[in-house]
Amino acid sequence: MAPPARPKLNLTTKERFANHFAPLRGQAYTETTTQQRGGNQDRDRNHTIRSIAWNPVGTLVATGSSDKTLRVWNPEKPNIRSSTELKGHQAGIEKVAFNPIKDAELCSVSHDGVVKFWDVRTKACVNEVKGLGSANSLAWAPDGTSLLVGNKSGSLYRISPTQSAILSSHPQPVETSQMSFCWSGQKVFLPNRDGEVRIVSYPELEPIAYVNYDAGESTEFVLKGHTAPCLTTELSPTGRFLATGGADAVICLYDTQDWICQRTISRILGPVRSISFTFDGRFVVGGCDEGSGIEVTQTETGEHVHTFKTAGPCDTVAWAPTRYCLAYSDLGILRIIGVDADRK
Repeated sequence: MAPPARPKLNLTTKERFANHFAPLRGQAYTETTTQQRGGNQDRDRNHTIRSIAWNPVGTLVATGSSDKTLRVWNPEKPNIRSSTELKGHQAGIEKVAFNPIKDAELCSVSHDGVVKFWDVRTKACVNEVKGLGSANSLAWAPDGTSLLVGNKSGSLYRISPTQSAILSSHPQPVETSQMSFCWSGQKVFLPNRDGEVRIVSYPELEPIAYVNYDAGESTEFVLKGHTAPCLTTELSPTGRFLATGGADAVICLYDTQDWICQRTISRILGPVRSISFTFDGRFVVGGCDEGSGIEVTQTETGEHVHTFKTAGPCDTVAWAPTRYCLAYSDLGILRIIGVDADRK
C-alpha cells in the first residue's frame, strides 16, 4: 500500500490556491517507455483513459482505458513498476470506482457487459456480474453494499459486490448518463439525454417529488439547467451543492436545500464529461474533450480561481479525497498535480 496521505493544506481562499499551484506541474504516470513503444503510434492513439478514481483514503489511483487496460497506481511512485495491472476485460473500460468504505476493493465497468470486482492487493477478481449490455456508468451506494450500473440502451441495474446475479433492473425512458448518490444513500441523481436530472429514491428508483398544477395534474420534479444532454453529476463533499455537466459546455451548481441553480460555470470549451470537487467542497473542476486546460472555480462564488495548463484536452478529472491533488487524463496518460513524487 502507498504511504499515508500528508496533512491537508489550508488553501481556503482563491489567492492561496492560485499561489500554491502556479509553480507546480503535473507529474506523468506513463505505462510504457519510449523504447517499449517502438514507434507503435496506433497503440498510443487507442490508449485513452476513460475513467480515474481514487480510493477512499487517497493512497491509490485507478485508471481504466479504452484499450482494456486497467491499472492501479501509487501516486507517490510514478514508475510503472510500482503500479498494478488488472487483466480480464474483453472490451474497453468505461468506468472505475473504489468501494467508498474499503480502500482495496475496486469495481470496473466495460463495454463487454461485465462488471468486475477486484482486490487490488492480490490482483484477484473476487466477483463479476454479466449481462449488463454496453455498460458505461457506475455509482457506488455510500455504504458500499450495492451499486448502480447504466448502459447505452437506457437500463439501470442494481448489483452487489458479493453476488453474481443482478439484484434488480430498471429500464429508463431516456438514456441515463453518469449518476451520483446523495450521502445518505436514499436518493440518486440521474442525468439524461433530455438535459434533465431526475431525483429518485434508492433502491426503488421512484420519483421523490412532483409538481402540482391548478387543474389537479402533477408531473415529476426534475432539474432543468441544460440546453443539451446532461452527461454527469457530482455531489459536493459537504452535500450543499449538486453539480451537473452538460454537452452544452456548462456546469450548473444547484443548492440542495431549495434545488435552485445558484450559478453556472461556462469557461469550459466543450461537453462536460466529468466533474470533481476538492475534499472540502470549496473548489470544483470539469473535464471536457476540447481545449487544453482545466479551469478551477470557487464553488461558493462561481469565481474563476486558476487554470491548470495541459498539453491537450482532459475529459477525466478527479480530486483526491483527502488533500489538494488533482488527477487527470492528458494525451492518453495519467497526470497528477500537487503530489510530491520525489518524497521518500
